Amino acid sequence: MSEKREGAVTFRPMELLDLTRIAEVENLSFPTPWPRKAFYNELVLNQFAYYTVVCVDGEIVGYCGFWLILDEAHITNVAIHPDYRGRGLGKRLLLHVMQLARELGATSMTLEVRVSNHVAQALYEQLGFVRSGVRKAYYTDNKEDAIIMWVTLHEQDEQSTSHIGN
Repeated sequence: MSEKREGAVTFRPMELLDLTRIAEVENLSFPTPWPRKAFYNELVLNQFAYYTVVCVDGEIVGYCGFWLILDEAHITNVAIHPDYRGRGLGKRLLLHVMQLARELGATSMTLEVRVSNHVAQALYEQLGFVRSGVRKAYYTDNKEDAIIMWVTLHEQDEQSTSHIGN
């Protein structure tokens, strides 16, 4: 029986040269994906935006972006390539991004998630996010509602960091 071993996992800031691969992951992950130009604009024009990629053996397999406004970080998007899901990479990426947001001065973080995306909701709850409201007909593709979730970052430290895997 062969065992599938995870390669070296690294995190780094997203760069313009990454956009082709980012667009590929985005298109495989969402029914209404952001166009490549949206990521370009985030990296070049948005002074509040921070985007991180997660790589396995040097290959980009996911990303997460957030806007930092005052002391609040708002996750704009997060995705893991379908071939790499179920390996804990999303959790590790979110923990990395939450730590980055803390280091940049954020005391809380928020996001929206589709009401039908129970896997993501469970992950966010595991990381300390709590449901705080609903945005009706938030998603343009099917008018699905979004659940608004928040986490207080300084309270989250001890819970989540004990679960970080290397």
